[in-house]
Amino acid sequence: MTKFLRFSSLTKKFIMAFAGAFLMVFLVVHLGINLFILPVTENHKEIFREAAHFMGTNPLVKIMEIVLFGGFIIHIIFGVILQIQNWMARPIRYKKEGWSHTSFFSKFMIHTGVVIGIFLVIHMMNFYFVKLGITSPPEGAARVADDHDFYSMAFNLFTNKTYSIIYIILLIILGFHLNHAFESAFQSLGLDHSKYTPYIKAVGDLYSILIPFGFILIPLYFLIYY
Repeated sequence: MTKFLRFSSLTKKFIMAFAGAFLMVFLVVHLGINLFILPVTENHKEIFREAAHFMGTNPLVKIMEIVLFGGFIIHIIFGVILQIQNWMARPIRYKKEGWSHTSFFSKFMIHTGVVIGIFLVIHMMNFYFVKLGITSPPEGAARVADDHDFYSMAFNLFTNKTYSIIYIILLIILGFHLNHAFESAFQSLGLDHSKYTPYIKAVGDLYSILIPFGFILIPLYFLIYY
């Protein structure tokens, strides 16, 4: 942690933005696979199971899992450090001036980040840790055949109305976090420019709506039909 503190604020922001950009790409891939939980094709269950099995057993993917976890950890650590340093640099909160100079979503990045972190731990306990044998698969109407039977695990979770509603709320919070994170990542990486920054913001707005909405479709389907 001391070593991380020695980095300049710009370096911390760059590293956090790079890790965040990697995680945003991962969300697109993750959503693309998860949508096959829904009846988008006649053999959607088989496609999802095969994709989940491939992601869980392929050696290259296992290496990427390490990179992914590294991305999460780096993003969280630098995000917390930067927030603490901001608080320390401004111990007396501005009443009006500073409050109006930042976007609505940027004001609550640390708060939404904490909620997402808690959600991530719960999500891993229900899926990834099951694969490792650390936790038991979610119980429900579907029989979980093995530790890679993620479809049955998802079915048991999303047919639980309480879990589905909480999942939807947390994904809305994720959308708030992504809305500011997308544009902020481009700025921290030095890729912003007056000509195309409005387009980056527009794409970021669209991304922060479509990604959470895509994930929300899954619990909505189970809430309506089960």
